[in-house]
Amino acid sequence: MDADTRQLEVGPEEVGERLDRLLARRLDISRSAARRMIEDGLVLVEGEESTPSYKARAGERVEARLVRERLKAEQIPVPVVFEDEHLLVVDKPAGLVVHPGAGNRSGTLVNALLHKGISGGEDPERPGIVHRLDRDTSGLMVVAKGEVAYSELVAALSARRVGRVYRALVVGTGLPSTGTVDSPVGRDPENPTLMAAGVGRPAVTHFEVVHEAAGYTMLTVRLETGRTHQIRVHLSTIEHPVYADPLYGEPVPGQRLWLHAERLIFTHPVTGEWAEFEAPVPEDLREAARMLDSSFDA
Repeated sequence: MDADTRQLEVGPEEVGERLDRLLARRLDISRSAARRMIEDGLVLVEGEESTPSYKARAGERVEARLVRERLKAEQIPVPVVFEDEHLLVVDKPAGLVVHPGAGNRSGTLVNALLHKGISGGEDPERPGIVHRLDRDTSGLMVVAKGEVAYSELVAALSARRVGRVYRALVVGTGLPSTGTVDSPVGRDPENPTLMAAGVGRPAVTHFEVVHEAAGYTMLTVRLETGRTHQIRVHLSTIEHPVYADPLYGEPVPGQRLWLHAERLIFTHPVTGEWAEFEAPVPEDLREAARMLDSSFDA
C-alpha cells in the first residue's frame, strides 16, 4: 500500500462546514470514505483527532493521511476511437467515473485503461488524465501515454488550443441562434459541494441553437475553458439548464444528464498532425430527446 499526507487549511467560506463534508470535497472522495478516514484516526484537526460532525473553524489546519492500494487494471469496456504510442482518444460511457479517489479504488476509466500504458503527470491516481468528463456525461476524452504527450496536452488546454464541442438538450426555448456565456465558475460559497457562476476562475462557453420544440432546445456547445461543471452551470445561469440535470436543473426519473462530448480537435502533441474526432450521440440520449418531441433527431 502507498500513503501520503495532505495538509489543508479551512477557508473563510468553509467555516461551520462539517468535517466529513469538507474533507470529501477537498480530497475529491465520497462522504462515506471521508467519514471512515476520520473515524479511523487518519484525520487530525490542529493535531488532534476529531469526529465527522465537527464544525470547521477559519484557519484551522487539517491533516489527512491517505492510505491507498496500488491501482489495478480492470476489464471494463471503453470504446477506443484512436490509439498510438503517445495517446488514446476514447468515447467514455455515461456512468463511468474518470479516476479513482480514496473511497473509489476501482471501476473507473483509469482502471479500464491502465493496460493501455496511460501515464504522465504527478498524481499517481490520475495517470495520463489531462481533462475530465462528469460521471454521467458521455463522450470523447484524450488520455496521454507518456510525460511528453501529457505536458504538451496540458499546455494546449491551458492555451485554449483544444477544441471541445458538446451536444446538449436544455429546458426552455427562445435563445438567440448563437451566444456566449462569459462568467467565472468556482465553488458555490453557500454550498461548497456545488459550483456557481460569478465566482472563481474565468470561464467562457459558446453555444449555437440546432433545433427547438415542445419547450426544449438542442444546442451545440463549445468550451473555451474547462472548469468543473462549466457547461451545466453556465446554461443554468441563463435559465436553460441541461435536461435531467439533478444538480443545476431538475432530475427526471429514468433519464440521465443530457450532455455528450461529441467532437475533439487538437494538434497531436508529438507528431504535430491535426487531429479531429467525433463520437455520435448515444442511443439512450437520442431516445430521450425523441420522447420529448419526435422532431428531435440528435
